Amino acid sequence: MPKFLIKASYTTEGMKGLKKDKASGREKAVASACEALGGKLDALYYALGDDDAFAVVDLPSRVHVASLGVAVCASGMASTRTVPLLTVAEMDKALGEDAKYRPPGS
Repeated sequence: MPKFLIKASYTTEGMKGLKKDKASGREKAVASACEALGGKLDALYYALGDDDAFAVVDLPSRVHVASLGVAVCASGMASTRTVPLLTVAEMDKALGEDAKYRPPGS
């Protein structure tokens, strides 16, 4: 199943909700949402800086992760950015392909 890294930033109201629910409550909510989409939450971390939280999720497809992102963003409590992740084996396969790319000016 594909893995995705979801970066989340809370709005002011979202941060108030986090304070009320606690991080463990949000972890349960994210895990439940992933399970409803046929996937699972691998990890949830909170951070300091531009992003407030990072989630690594297994979901069946990009459509499923887009559905999760729409639900989160539509709540008005957070914004997300999603990064598709590749396994080492998938990257090795990509490195074995010949893309026939010509750099500019060559």
